[in-house]
Parts: sequence; structure tokens; C-alpha cells
Amino acid sequence: MPRLALAVAFAAMFAAGLPSPGAYLAIGLGIAALGLGRIGFRRREAPGGARLLAAGAMAIGVLGLLLGGLRVALALAAIGHIEGMLG
Repeated sequence: MPRLALAVAFAAMFAAGLPSPGAYLAIGLGIAALGLGRIGFRRREAPGGARLLAAGAMAIGVLGLLLGGLRVALALAAIGHIEGMLG
């Protein structure tokens, strides 16, 4: 589970730099990485390395989520600015 969470987290970071649907994909993958990382981290019987990997996946997933959200917010701000310029 922690390896899958880490792969999804890095996919979220990668998707944040992709064009058009990348920002929304980054948001979705970031949320998925948070959930998978949380599941992996809560397993008490897992070795310490696996739990640490899951915690890292949660951190990277949050970064992907924030970058995707920032891209959406910037796009909405740009649309608002252009609307203000046109009347």
C-alpha cells in the first residue's frame, strides 16, 4: 500500500505540470495519495519503513493537491481579470 500511495503522489506532482486537465487530475490524485497514505500509515503492524513511506506519500500528495489547486485559482483569477478588462 505505501508504494502505491507514493506512486500516486508522484503522479499528482507530475500532473500538476501537465496542460489543460492536469490541474484537476493533480487535485484528484493528491486526494487519493492522502487517503492511501493514511491507510498505509495507520497499519500498526507494518514495519517502520513502510509507515515512513506512507507518511512521505501523504506529504507529497498534499504538495500535488496544493499545486493543482493553485493552478485552478490562478486560472480563475486570470479569467476574472480578463472579464474586468472587457467590460
